[in-house]
Amino acid sequence: MRPLLITDCDEVLVHMVRHFRTWLGDAHGIDFALDAHDFHAAMTRRDGGPKPTREEMWTYLGGFFPAEMQRQTLVPDAAEALARFAGDADIVVLTNLQDQCRQARIDQLAAFGIAHRVQCNQGGKGQPVAALVDEYRPSVTVFVDDLAVHHESVARHAPGVHRLHMVAEPDLARALPTAPHAHARIDHWPAAADWIADRFAAGIPADAIMEDQA
Repeated sequence: MRPLLITDCDEVLVHMVRHFRTWLGDAHGIDFALDAHDFHAAMTRRDGGPKPTREEMWTYLGGFFPAEMQRQTLVPDAAEALARFAGDADIVVLTNLQDQCRQARIDQLAAFGIAHRVQCNQGGKGQPVAALVDEYRPSVTVFVDDLAVHHESVARHAPGVHRLHMVAEPDLARALPTAPHAHARIDHWPAAADWIADRFAAGIPADAIMEDQA
């Protein structure tokens, strides 16, 4: 059995919010505050007009993906970290995009030298993570994501998975607390890769470790 790494993409493998912020300002006259608690709260109109609605927020995100994905840049050391595990582990990029964006995401990552399975998802990631564990039957699984809600979802649906909270955008990282349901918070890939390697080497499910410590 091989270990399994399931990783998010935006703010884990590629930067998104800095480029989304620039595009919102240039194309729509909207400022985006990186220290806000969600995308809707982050948006204000530069002309002082009414705050964008949540429906408008989703429209802007739909305008960015996939048409503006070429703006996104690789997170430092992300490609090297995945390459470190590629020979001995299975790797799946689990990204919360609409299914029609899948090929654009595959092409985007390939341009950065990252060629692994890409699976699109909408909503919580716990059930798709559990399904991937059932499919691969790995020796041990690590999940990496920037959003606390997904760590909570994975903790509920796949408690044996090791959960690493990573926020690769420095300005956003300073504003976000560690996800309560994550086992660790590491925002840089070299240290994160060492943490993942240690879990792979031990081969012990996360829930088994918690039982031993109880």
